[in-house]
Amino acid sequence: MKFVKIVLPAIVMLCVLSSFTILKKENKAVYAFGVSASFVDSVVYCTEIQTLDSVKLTKDGFLPKREAYSAQLKNHLENKGEGNRTCMIYFSDSKKNITKEFEKLSDKYKKNKSVFFKKIEKKDFQFKKPE
Repeated sequence: MKFVKIVLPAIVMLCVLSSFTILKKENKAVYAFGVSASFVDSVVYCTEIQTLDSVKLTKDGFLPKREAYSAQLKNHLENKGEGNRTCMIYFSDSKKNITKEFEKLSDKYKKNKSVFFKKIEKKDFQFKKPE
């Protein structure tokens, strides 16, 4: 009887906890936007918030191959004649958090009168999943 009193609750607890783990592993969308600045130019480029296709954050919450996404933005701007730029990518699996970060960053650059803030439209540039 003692065995049943100990093992049965343990089995029930294991089932409950494993069901939460299964729910947590759902594929959440990953949202990102890129920013490009230069030390010799007063123009700051920023992409719109985009949903990254078929991407899943690591267990530590990082975007795999994030340097490749920054390189995509850098290559796009170099093809447009904008060289020597530093590109960064911001990402999150929460639309609310990434929108808040985007607004905070864009407000910061828009307040600075010595910097021109240019938005890159989705039709002009779209992040692609790196191979």
